[in-house]
Amino acid sequence: MKHILAVSGSLREGSSNDIILKFLQQLAPEGYQVDFYHGLRDIPAFDPGLDNDTPPESVVQLRNQLQQADGVIICTPEYAFGIPGALKNSLDWIVSSGSFVEKPTALITASTGGENAHAALLKVLGAINAHMIADATLLISFVRSKISSDGTITDADTVAQLQALFKAFIAAL
Repeated sequence: MKHILAVSGSLREGSSNDIILKFLQQLAPEGYQVDFYHGLRDIPAFDPGLDNDTPPESVVQLRNQLQQADGVIICTPEYAFGIPGALKNSLDWIVSSGSFVEKPTALITASTGGENAHAALLKVLGAINAHMIADATLLISFVRSKISSDGTITDADTVAQLQALFKAFIAAL
């Protein structure tokens, strides 16, 4: 069984990013399991003084989940033209652990605009040596206009792009 860790950069329950990750979860073929990481709000502010042999338990749990995952999918909004603080903070805690090194990774930025967060996250993921999968990065601008009130992705192009992204990601695993 291949395990994929799905991380939403939004803390809001039922966000567009959650909807997209649940859509991808439904696409998982037999032999693949998509597990959601729900601990972003529990990660304390990064403190290099605490990044030692006994980091906070929530950080240990995140690192363990990353190490056990065969791949990671991040789906995030853009806040104030950048990476959401909780997501960036969690990635700061990962730098010294090496738990993201060469980890196959897909990145989806789904927001009103999103291009700034997308570009910044690609740089951060490069800095922590994530293995970015070719054809597994996607920017979905104006995402709320592409999802219905019941949580269905209604834009056919977006559905096709997500399917292609997930297919490329699975092939890389």
